[in-house]
Amino acid sequence: MDWLTKMDDTRKGLRNLNKAIPDTAQAFGALGKSVKQGGVLEFKHKEFIALGIAVALRCEDCIGLHVQTLIKAGATREEISDVLAMSVQMGGGPAMMYAAKALTCFDEMTGA
Repeated sequence: MDWLTKMDDTRKGLRNLNKAIPDTAQAFGALGKSVKQGGVLEFKHKEFIALGIAVALRCEDCIGLHVQTLIKAGATREEISDVLAMSVQMGGGPAMMYAAKALTCFDEMTGA
């Protein structure tokens, strides 16, 4: 799987959905903006939490989006790996499989 192509396809699908349900999309976007800007945790830490949840819930598109955001936020491979270890501890065997996908995603997107 090519993660960058997958993310382009994901964004196209989301744009299509946003056109079909603009009120819902706008409300969801406002929620995301609110939780990422408010509170006491740093933005990057919130994205680490989101990545852990994406792995545990086995959402490939979510993994890709949050890995891209974390790369832009300056996350290191070691930080990502630590989050993935915690995701595996919480999610068991299925999370282990998706943690492997998340690390491959990070490696492909950064050329690591």
